[in-house]
Amino acid sequence: MLPILALLLIAACQQQIARTRPPLKPPEQQTEVHALAPNSSPILKAIIDGAVDQVGKTTGYDPSYQKLDYPNGDVPIETGVCSDVIVRAFRKGGIDLQKEVHEDMKANFSLYPVKWGLKSPDTNIDHRRVPNLQTFFGRKGKSLSTNNDSENFLPGDVVTWDLGGTDHVGIVVNVLYKPSQHYLIVHNIGGGTRMEDALFSWKITGHYRYF
Repeated sequence: MLPILALLLIAACQQQIARTRPPLKPPEQQTEVHALAPNSSPILKAIIDGAVDQVGKTTGYDPSYQKLDYPNGDVPIETGVCSDVIVRAFRKGGIDLQKEVHEDMKANFSLYPVKWGLKSPDTNIDHRRVPNLQTFFGRKGKSLSTNNDSENFLPGDVVTWDLGGTDHVGIVVNVLYKPSQHYLIVHNIGGGTRMEDALFSWKITGHYRYF
């Protein structure tokens, strides 16, 4: 069963083409950190800080199926996939998406995608699949516009993309790239976690706000 799961796996940011793309990280002198709104939740700040903190720590990419602890299970910080960026960031804010997604899937399994052939939730992989995160954030947060108006995308927002048939996910952080006036994205598209001007690099398929 595990070999089959390893082949089907995450259905998210696992194509080799992602590994060949050069970094988009902008020069530091062209960025500026914006303070969050005074009424912002401290949890939101912790999540954003948790995303940025992964840059330089997660230097690899490994989409293989892994047996994880539950709750708070994770693969080694040095590696992971795009969805792990989101999971790790939210844990810094005290939210365990492994547990939250599993419990919602257990109670509402029919509302989640069935594209992997599973008949019941799997705590090792469900929270690491982008379509499951899309369903969870759409149910538990706010699903927002996916148009190309950068002002609609705020720090802490979770964004999903279509990389030509492959799902990808990242998080908006409060670092502005001055030439484009876009907030940067923290994500892992194959070469480790990076902070890049990538908001409109691909077709946006989802835009979610949890706070």
